[in-house]
Amino acid sequence: MSKSTSESLSVQPPARAGALAKREARLAWGLMAPTLVSVALVVLLPLLAVFWISVKPVTLADLRPPEPTVYERLKGKPGAAGDQVVIEYRLRNSSRQQPIASVRLQDQWPAGLQAVDIDPRCMVSETALTCELGDWEAGHREKLKIGAIVQDGFLNAAPDIRDSEPEMTGEARSILFNADFTLDNFVRVFHAPDFLNVLWATLFYTVFGTVGALVVGLMAALILNKSFRGQGILRGLFLFPYVAPVIAVAFTWVTLLDPFSGSANALLMQMELISAPINFFGEDPMALIMVTVFEIWRYFPMAFLFILARMQSIDSDMYEAADMDGASPFQKFWYLSLPQLLGILSVLFLLRFIWTFNKFDDIFLLTGGNAGTRTLTVNVYEQAFAISNIGAGAAVAVVIFACLLTFMLFFFRFISKEEGL
Repeated sequence: MSKSTSESLSVQPPARAGALAKREARLAWGLMAPTLVSVALVVLLPLLAVFWISVKPVTLADLRPPEPTVYERLKGKPGAAGDQVVIEYRLRNSSRQQPIASVRLQDQWPAGLQAVDIDPRCMVSETALTCELGDWEAGHREKLKIGAIVQDGFLNAAPDIRDSEPEMTGEARSILFNADFTLDNFVRVFHAPDFLNVLWATLFYTVFGTVGALVVGLMAALILNKSFRGQGILRGLFLFPYVAPVIAVAFTWVTLLDPFSGSANALLMQMELISAPINFFGEDPMALIMVTVFEIWRYFPMAFLFILARMQSIDSDMYEAADMDGASPFQKFWYLSLPQLLGILSVLFLLRFIWTFNKFDDIFLLTGGNAGTRTLTVNVYEQAFAISNIGAGAAVAVVIFACLLTFMLFFFRFISKEEGL
């Protein structure tokens, strides 16, 4: 075998390996495609919908496309053949903002009625009524009256005029899908007189709630990192705030801290620590402090679990060497434990910050957003449902997304590099 032939043979295996790797990569992407598409549909479509609605002047009433409505009734009580009655149709445009084009009314009349006074827009063929009502402006209302003479067939059958429902058709586009866009929703959000207060309450609640949960979780992990009798029971008790139903624990806190019948105020007054009851969830800034304390109490068990798991994986040889060198407990924690925990603490801080920033149910159950506890998430609810402005609520949601995106970019740009994540 010549030298050139042997060199060509030596080059072929990497080429085959490269082709095989490409085929495996294509197969892997093909297998992952359904999952990626599902995740994209679940995550991206709602996010895009929020961005779309945030630039539309949409209210709750605009979520349903405009449609013509009709109510039919018979005016007059015929007693004999030849009596004249009037069939009245009350017509209305369901929207006060959007017009409806090419409105048509179709109805099936009962036998035995002969139309005699017909609106020029209508036509009666045997017992079928058809009316071309044209274009309706927003909020259009009218009464369409058609006279009829009663015959024996109608009197013998005695039908109900509303047995056959009239059909209304028309062409209308929902405000959600037209080409009208506006930034008024964002102007309304940022120019609101209490926007800065809402932003401050959100940041206070998020930052102190997140840091407090991590600190308390770290303290709990340090306590339960030692073996002692009843350790398992105590660990289970520490998990109670996290696994208990939020509506139950929130109701318990509100009841215990009630200014009139709460046990906390009664105990403090009997101990003569206070002279008058404290409205923990009804006074600013006490209410904001208390919902933050509730956040810390409820979610420190999650940090406790992760930190304890990481502490138990640290090599004990380091601590034995530190004991031989005469290191104090604080020195062992500061120079040995804490550097090992920085990674998990950074991840927990990121997750808890995002979850606390998006937290709605705790604050809403405790205070309803009153007494200075109105955060951005509560503002979304109030804008979208309390005052029925879906567009403004979506704009606040976009602001929340922008804040969290900015925080994540800052975190991964600076903090995660410091911790080696």
